[in-house]
Amino acid sequence: MPIAFDERRKIFKLDAAGSSYLIGIHEDRYLAHLYYGAYIPDDNLTDFARRREYASFSASDPDRKDPSFSPDTCPFEIGGSGTADMRIASVAIRNADGNDVTDFRYVSHRIFDGKPALPGLPSLYEETPGDCRTLEILTRDDTTHAECVLRYTAYEKYPAITRSLTLKNGSGKTMEIERAMSLCLDMNSADFDLVTLYGRHNQERNFTRRPLSHGLQGIASRRGSSSHQQNPFLALISRGGGEDHGEAYGFNLVYSANFLGEIEVDYNESARVILGINPDDFGWRLAPGEEFTAPEAVMVFSAEGLGGMSRAFHRLYNHNLIRGAWKTKKRPLLVNNWEGTGMRFDDEKLYAIAKWAAETGIEMFVMDDGWFGRRDDDTSSLGDWFVDEKKFRHGLGAFIDRVTALGLKFGIWFEPEMISPDSDLFRAHPDWAIGVPDRKRSEGRQQYVLDMTRKDVRDYIFERMKDILGNNDVSYLKWDFNRNVTEPGSALLPPEKQKEFYHRYILGTYELMGRIVDAFPGLLVENCSGGGGRYDPGMLAFSPQIWCSDNTDALSRVDIQFGSSLCYPASVQGAHVSASRRSSYETKRNVAMWGSFGYELDPEKIREEDRAAIREQIADYHKYYDLIHRGDLYRLICPWDDPYKCAWEFVSEDKTEALATVLVKFRTEGRNFFLRLKGLDPDKTYVFEENGEEYSGALLMNAGINLFGMPNEDGYSKTLHFTASR
Repeated sequence: MPIAFDERRKIFKLDAAGSSYLIGIHEDRYLAHLYYGAYIPDDNLTDFARRREYASFSASDPDRKDPSFSPDTCPFEIGGSGTADMRIASVAIRNADGNDVTDFRYVSHRIFDGKPALPGLPSLYEETPGDCRTLEILTRDDTTHAECVLRYTAYEKYPAITRSLTLKNGSGKTMEIERAMSLCLDMNSADFDLVTLYGRHNQERNFTRRPLSHGLQGIASRRGSSSHQQNPFLALISRGGGEDHGEAYGFNLVYSANFLGEIEVDYNESARVILGINPDDFGWRLAPGEEFTAPEAVMVFSAEGLGGMSRAFHRLYNHNLIRGAWKTKKRPLLVNNWEGTGMRFDDEKLYAIAKWAAETGIEMFVMDDGWFGRRDDDTSSLGDWFVDEKKFRHGLGAFIDRVTALGLKFGIWFEPEMISPDSDLFRAHPDWAIGVPDRKRSEGRQQYVLDMTRKDVRDYIFERMKDILGNNDVSYLKWDFNRNVTEPGSALLPPEKQKEFYHRYILGTYELMGRIVDAFPGLLVENCSGGGGRYDPGMLAFSPQIWCSDNTDALSRVDIQFGSSLCYPASVQGAHVSASRRSSYETKRNVAMWGSFGYELDPEKIREEDRAAIREQIADYHKYYDLIHRGDLYRLICPWDDPYKCAWEFVSEDKTEALATVLVKFRTEGRNFFLRLKGLDPDKTYVFEENGEEYSGALLMNAGINLFGMPNEDGYSKTLHFTASR
């Protein structure tokens, strides 16, 4: 039973595939965190809420029953504000008296099978009955009558627990939420390293690791999106732990807007982790009886280092986050015209690319930016989602018919949340663009952002998209978002609700995405934000793949893909072969195969020998599709450990097949190179496809394979394919 309650000890025990999470009800009705880590069979942790206190500097209720207890040191499941708990708060509510003292205590609970959806927010789900159980704990502030429901779902097959909370105003007066963090976890130790993913446009999700230190450390976004700069993921790995050993705790927020992930190490050498909506520029007014639900946070534990943590996230997201027809359906191999043509094209130029694609064995043609309004560059027309008749002389439908007659599927690009200052839509509705009174709007990529908090805006965009998608044979939608949000404000929100803008914006975006997905259930949606600017689990609930980065150079991309793999499965990574000249087509293929494979190039510029290579790549795409999209990923040599080379491997679930890839990033002095594989069955015998030699799984994992003689050249790569013979 994944969740149980010990009535005598007043302890909740959540078990999730080799991990345990325990919560105690203190005699003063505080919810105390007792333990999170590897599975334990019993729950005798009644003393685990005790922490050293410091006399008058660790204040407490004068009527406390336990004289050794202080909120300043107790490990809590919810960290209040303005009380004797002096650490970073996870929840803060400013009440009608003007103060923000917030103190939630246990009232009741319920345990039930399955997992409820969150209103208006993406979240994980129960794939099959019996996958998970949910614990809901009702807490209340006895002074303000604010209520908080803490929600935990434990998964049977994965070492994963999801968390969220709902706040309710149980008083007769309006109150304002200032903090509503989805997760608060007080670790029993601070002896960890912090792993995060930082970056910028074209260089997203770089791995960084640093020891926890006293005080505050963490990650955040205030850009209106989860951002290129920081990803809403962080992990704690035990000191000395690594890819295959040590305790690893991963945390990920199912949210696509401003977030905060913060860790405070206190004087007791304990670490509090919080993760949720960034409280900067956030507030939410609750009238009497109203509720507010925070986004979902995902926690994963692994006793097998960062690699075990990553594979748990991958399996969980592939099965319990991604949804729709394309969750398990094989996705088509595509070519996108962007790097081949930009916005300067006509229907004949595009048709030439489509014709080449069909002749080469590619399955889908995707038309990127530039098909609408007067869009010959990025200075105009966003919002004017009407076909440019100069580029499509016989109409878009006729062009799509020509493409599908070649045997190809057709895809199209939209940037639904944006509006150009030079557009008919902006001239008609300037108030539809985000902005604040008496200030100029900042421009990014010479465009503004539409106010997605407004239903009239969302309705208009939906109708324009519906007209294009519904009246044409469109199989794929690329949804882009190419700038950050500035001057955040809505013309329809009153002054006292302007702090709600960012959250209302993403709720509106989710609503519009959900409407499109529901209206066109067979549509394959790929999310994009200048590449990986909204590379988060919130977007994965609507689009089963995300364009990983606008940087398609293989030697740069491999670092981005390694970092992304800390949390996100290969099946969601949009990765293409492009015209970059820093590496061979073989290396471009080997890197792009790690994801949803495709091409971005101009066929007229492809050399004849490269055309033959592309045909071989397409055959390999089909050959290895299931192995890569459904198999387990092992990072063999990470670029953050070795700046000169890297290696990765996919192993089928039944361990009968493995594909390893080695990439030389920069040439070094010649030296011995033995590559040890991972994840194989030590008792199976594997055949190396290259030469027919047979090796035991134990040999390949413990001794490895000798790559003596492999060319030591910048950009050289090699794949090694093994199949089990017995």
